[in-house]
Amino acid sequence: MSKVLPFAAYRPNPDVVSEVAALPYDVYKRAEAAEYVKDHPKSFLRIDRPETQFPETQDMYAQEVYDKAAEMLKDDMSNGTYIHDEKPLYYIYELIMDGRHQTGIVAMVSIDDYMDGTIKKHENTLAAKEQDRINHIYNCSAQTGPIFLAYRDRAVINEIVNRVKQGEKTYGFTADDGITHNVWLIDKPEDISTLKAEFGVENRIYIADGHHRAASAVKVGLKKREENPGYTGDEEFNYFMSVLFPESELKILPYNRVVKDINGLSMDEYFEKIGAICDIEEVNAAYQPAAKGEIGMFIDNKWYKLTVKDSFKSDDPVAGLDVSILQDNILEPILGIEDPRTDKRIDFVGGIRGLGELERRSKSDMKLAFSMYPTSINELFDVADAGRLMPPKSTWFEPKLRSGIFIHEI
Repeated sequence: MSKVLPFAAYRPNPDVVSEVAALPYDVYKRAEAAEYVKDHPKSFLRIDRPETQFPETQDMYAQEVYDKAAEMLKDDMSNGTYIHDEKPLYYIYELIMDGRHQTGIVAMVSIDDYMDGTIKKHENTLAAKEQDRINHIYNCSAQTGPIFLAYRDRAVINEIVNRVKQGEKTYGFTADDGITHNVWLIDKPEDISTLKAEFGVENRIYIADGHHRAASAVKVGLKKREENPGYTGDEEFNYFMSVLFPESELKILPYNRVVKDINGLSMDEYFEKIGAICDIEEVNAAYQPAAKGEIGMFIDNKWYKLTVKDSFKSDDPVAGLDVSILQDNILEPILGIEDPRTDKRIDFVGGIRGLGELERRSKSDMKLAFSMYPTSINELFDVADAGRLMPPKSTWFEPKLRSGIFIHEI
């Protein structure tokens, strides 16, 4: 049984929502964030990345930086930038990219469901990366970036969402990257009751993207429990804000790899070793794999189609992933990349960047590239259901959820 509940959000005044909504804090390097905030002074990024309000020499993890975030958020909540809904609601959040619609429900989910495995994970988190968001959430007393969750389609939920979407939008704007964002309110008591009940019988919800933000929100909730030993479980800090998408709405893009060198091998030696794992076919154009078990490879200005031999495939939910086959049979034993999370000889390129970016990197700071067939949403579910973890950088979700459109005060 899961708790997916409505909440009374702080959300931007419709007149400024397009100026406030911001890409997630972690898509920007520090200098990029500062430059963006300089050009977009109302952007929520200035609160998500409060070091942009200080000289570049400022320690971005110092307490005064988080205090500044809390100060700016409080100001926005009181100066008309944000409005506060009077009662708990569910919200529909639709993103449109290249004509493809992706629609989810904004709601609170329980930190207890996260801890007992009802909300399922497929990635490990790093404590150092969590700490920044722990400090941000705790000092702001608010969750500002929704976690991207997925669930298996439920007809009743789909019916409510589709019906409400026929009504008037609360927000509708297209960001400067061409992504359209639409929001509707689910405010009828009968719809709220039905959604609460429908989600309540669902015992499997999956983190699609945002593992570190989810872990941070949970740890803040646990800290708040320690500070409030008489807590009942109904307090806002017992929940974290998410957008829940049915599996039919989601599309995973490939997460490609670029590698610095071929580990001291000659080209003949390298191709001989690759040929033991895959059938190799030179192709005339940039190659995007068309099926599971295929990998594109770019090296020395040539593209190759690699077809994994059957003996290297697996029915295991993790070992059978294409990214695992590449890691376990090529990257580690042939190219010497044992830990792709820390090895400086490998980098990862989101599929949204296209194959041209793989060619560019291979001709500049890298030697070769691998284009991947995307991990499927069912593969993600299977790994999470098995209580297993995917290799790093297995999935790339696009479009990205905007921060600052919904704020959950805790």
